[in-house]
Amino acid sequence: MLAVERRRMIAERVRSRGVVSVAEMAEALGTTEITLRRDLRAMAKAGLLVRTHGGAIQPAGLGHEPSYSEKAQQAAGEKAAIARLALEMVRPGDSIVLGPGTTTLALARLLIHYPELTVVTNSLLVAQALMESPRVEVILTGGTLRRPIHALVGPATEESVRALRASQAFISGNGFTADRGLSTPSPVVAATDRALAGAAQHVVVLADYTKIGQETMCQTVPAARVHTLITDSKADAAELQAVRDAGVEVRVAGEGVDVESSRATA
Repeated sequence: MLAVERRRMIAERVRSRGVVSVAEMAEALGTTEITLRRDLRAMAKAGLLVRTHGGAIQPAGLGHEPSYSEKAQQAAGEKAAIARLALEMVRPGDSIVLGPGTTTLALARLLIHYPELTVVTNSLLVAQALMESPRVEVILTGGTLRRPIHALVGPATEESVRALRASQAFISGNGFTADRGLSTPSPVVAATDRALAGAAQHVVVLADYTKIGQETMCQTVPAARVHTLITDSKADAAELQAVRDAGVEVRVAGEGVDVESSRATA
């Protein structure tokens, strides 16, 4: 197969799924991983994709807000592992905040059989996931529906959480770096997520490897306000070290192991 044809098929896969793996794509195209990596390097140089550890992701513009369906197709296994690791931080009787997102939804699904818990959320999907849970009290914020993320946002949402105080907030976004912390393309979503974080004593960011090292237009929560970042083993190691150096605890859900955890020292 000619290089131009391989790269066309790679570009189509990135557009349809948002992310590709070197091993998976090499097998699908019947080529070697060395050749596939060469293709990805060339495509990244042309701005057609963004290289990640073990693959590549779609180059989202700073102001582009992916839909829920787009995000749901990206790094599903890694998101599930992150959710399992986040579950270890939740204790019976806790009051927690769960923001919108595919990874926070994965965590919500693990909370269904929790013995006792109060969950504050602006995510319609999180509320729906917990609807059948007999011992989890769900407090759904008010606000304006933002359809791409199936969540309530805006001043009414911010006002509804202002008087609340939770032990932990589990939030997500579209990018996380040591310099800017968590970011999202939408100003109104960023303001709402800041309010969610402000309602908690401990802020936990759930971000798979496709978000690490990426920046989008609006800063949600600076790294100095984030206590813990939970990511996966494919995340860029250099960026994670920079996050640790910024004083954030980094927990890594890895393949074949439950957790690799490291706490930054002051």
